[in-house]
Amino acid sequence: MSNQSPTNNLLEAMSTMRAMRRLKTDPVPDEMVVKILQAGQWAPSAINSQNWRFMVVKDFNTKVTIQAYYKRLFDDVITPHYATNDPPPGSNAAKYERQRAAVEYLTDHFHESPVWIVACLIDGENPDRVSGASIYGAVQNMCLMARALGLGTTLTTRHTGYGKEVDALLGLPSSAHSYAILPIGWPMGNFGPVHRGPLKDVVYGDRWGETYSGLN
Repeated sequence: MSNQSPTNNLLEAMSTMRAMRRLKTDPVPDEMVVKILQAGQWAPSAINSQNWRFMVVKDFNTKVTIQAYYKRLFDDVITPHYATNDPPPGSNAAKYERQRAAVEYLTDHFHESPVWIVACLIDGENPDRVSGASIYGAVQNMCLMARALGLGTTLTTRHTGYGKEVDALLGLPSSAHSYAILPIGWPMGNFGPVHRGPLKDVVYGDRWGETYSGLN
């Protein structure tokens, strides 16, 4: 169990909800998982369709099989990314290396996370680029609720590189797709604060590239 303090303060939850990639293997009570799922269902969706489905995966063998795909994508895509890209805004070389190490740790221990929530959407056989608008709000709600409860998680989508294979392993019908996996557990590290670049660097006014006067 974590020594992290739960919080009912939304601003505190948002500003301290770091990606927690190092998780303990201690079990997570089902009643806490249900609270996270309820937070996901409270999210908005296009025309209130509520076409999401949330899979709670605890079966170790299933997780091991999917972790193999997850690791393959790390070797083929993530490792070259860290080797060829500069640290993001608000970071530096040392922080970037710690982030890379945490991503590698999660990769190697992905299947050991006590609970996965797989966020799925019934979106037809050929979903378009806006389909995720009806699921990622729910995913963010679940991440915030996990933080509020003192649990760690991070939004991962890497498995979608082998989406057909993973969806088949999970038994999804052809009309549904998985959009994210949230590994959930008690965090080994500490929450927050999040590190971001200056707000003025990512906010524009009426046209792309123009300054928003509210930040002057």
